[in-house]
Amino acid sequence: MMKNYFTYYSQKYASKWLVLAIDLAIVMLAFFATYLIRFNFTLDFDINQFLFQIPFLLVIATFSFLIIGSFKSVIRHTGFTDVVNLFKSVTLMSLLAVIFVLFNRITNIIPEFTIPLSIIVMHALLSFVVLSSSRLLFKMVYKALKCKLTASKRVLIYGAGDSGIITYNALLSNLSSRFSIVGFIDDDIKKNGKSINGVPIFPKNKVTKAYIESNAIDEIVVATQTIDSNNLLNLIDSLIDLDIKVTKVPPIEKWINGELSAKQIKQVQIEDLLGRAPIEIDNPNLLNEFNGETILVTGAAGSIGSELVKQLANFDVKMLILVDQAESALYDLQQDLKRSGKEESMISTIVADIRDGLRIDSLFQDYKPTMVFHAAAYKHVPLMERSPYEAIKINVNGTKILADTASRYDVKKFVFISTDKAVNPTSVMGATKRMAEMYISCLQKESKTKFITTRFGNVLGSNGSVIPLFKKQIENGGPLTLTHKDITRYFMTIPEASQLVLEAGTMGKGGEIFIFDMGESVKIYDLAKNMIKLSGLRFPEDIDIEISGLRPGEKLYEELLANGENTLSTYHKKIMISKTRALEYNRVKSEIEELCITNRFQNSNIVMKMKNLIPEYKSNNSDYEKFDKRVQIYKKVKGLSSDDKSDKSYISL
Repeated sequence: MMKNYFTYYSQKYASKWLVLAIDLAIVMLAFFATYLIRFNFTLDFDINQFLFQIPFLLVIATFSFLIIGSFKSVIRHTGFTDVVNLFKSVTLMSLLAVIFVLFNRITNIIPEFTIPLSIIVMHALLSFVVLSSSRLLFKMVYKALKCKLTASKRVLIYGAGDSGIITYNALLSNLSSRFSIVGFIDDDIKKNGKSINGVPIFPKNKVTKAYIESNAIDEIVVATQTIDSNNLLNLIDSLIDLDIKVTKVPPIEKWINGELSAKQIKQVQIEDLLGRAPIEIDNPNLLNEFNGETILVTGAAGSIGSELVKQLANFDVKMLILVDQAESALYDLQQDLKRSGKEESMISTIVADIRDGLRIDSLFQDYKPTMVFHAAAYKHVPLMERSPYEAIKINVNGTKILADTASRYDVKKFVFISTDKAVNPTSVMGATKRMAEMYISCLQKESKTKFITTRFGNVLGSNGSVIPLFKKQIENGGPLTLTHKDITRYFMTIPEASQLVLEAGTMGKGGEIFIFDMGESVKIYDLAKNMIKLSGLRFPEDIDIEISGLRPGEKLYEELLANGENTLSTYHKKIMISKTRALEYNRVKSEIEELCITNRFQNSNIVMKMKNLIPEYKSNNSDYEKFDKRVQIYKKVKGLSSDDKSDKSYISL
């Protein structure tokens, strides 16, 4: 063991002393070359005097290199800083020589010893040139031999700006894999024909199938952060028939300690193809809003809840109370927070069911939260279509219990996380979320608590969402299952959704429903094809897409506004306030309360009452469509309009 230990350290330090020895040898040879140049490449100079000067020069050169440390650099990674250090070493050596020679002329400490000042200046210039050139030459030879002896990836870098240059350096510095940079691609025509470190820059239209094949390109690294998602998608489309990978450099804020590593360059993700720029919120009022607050988060272990908790933990809150009935997921969240350095004293994880009124009341009594973020819910449309009673218990009654308790304890703000499926609902799940929205709107009229609702579309990567499902199906070799070829959805990322909730908590004055401008809706069929492409596979040759038909309660397309709603703008151009239709607050509140405590397991009766309460609720591809038809027939016979609720006798049909 000691032998291995010694061998390791002797090898580790032998290289730098070898570099020092080579540098000193170069300095000595440069000194001899300087005399040859000075005397017209003849030996017409005092050889004895020259030999007398060599030990002196060796001493001051060694001292200078040791002081500056230029010999410690890794030669194969020589860069500008290393060249600067060489310049410092040579300059120090020359200054010491000049000072000693001038001092000796005055004091005559060493009789008859001198070095012509012209020789010192010429030697300094020659030494610097030869030392720098030798390092660069070694670097070039090493790279050439390395590329020949080891397999290397041939890479194109998309973007010839600062990020592209940093990516270039990161790839060349990588030790685990070898990269050969063939060229830069840039949309700026002014850069066309130029080069960076000898690597040519050319326009995007040159990246053709013929060019890729003739130059054996293995990978294209997208270094620019400003590339349009459509351009990125077109780039992937154009390369789909080629065995080439498209990767992307992460945003600068995600670089490790401000530096880019080749390991951080990942394959393009579906989030990069959203079709819009990521929604960003930069509101300094958030710091003041949550400072010193005791915040309770339900559904804390879920996709939205956990991201919400992680963002809230970055504020100077007094305490975070994390409530969820999924104990394993809640434990994982607790450990994540510990690993990220969050203080245990400011976080309390509690396994609890929001349907348990006594338990919820005890939590409010013990912790006295000042703000509530309510993310707990049943969200899977087909499952809730089969279990309306369970959907009512969690999505409506659970919200009711939590909102009533918050109101009773005078909580300052209650932020409810809803969904775009609550808009003109076609499913039980969407209808229950709309009922929860309506209940807290009713409660707002009689409470000091400010009740705020956020409504957004599908969340990329959340539990049970389409992206993880497609990824799993691709890993299993396909096919990808899709309910309808024309189905569309709005998408946002988990951080975007969580930021909306936090912003709503700051912006809301009570009673609002906040919605996002989420851009254009995404066609799921196109999303599936893009995911196949991003996996380096071909559709339909490698993986096919199967159409299974709409599931019970599923819409072809989602909406952010219901019939009779419009919007008001806010100070953030991407956030709007929905103006909902007027409610008969006393009647609505009373009927919701009644629905929460009666009709156990009577699914048909539950759905009929929800349809009466939410006139825009029309079932789709569901067994409950028959109730819509009965209502329409009844009203047609009675001569009532479709939204007329003056006669409720049809509930019992």
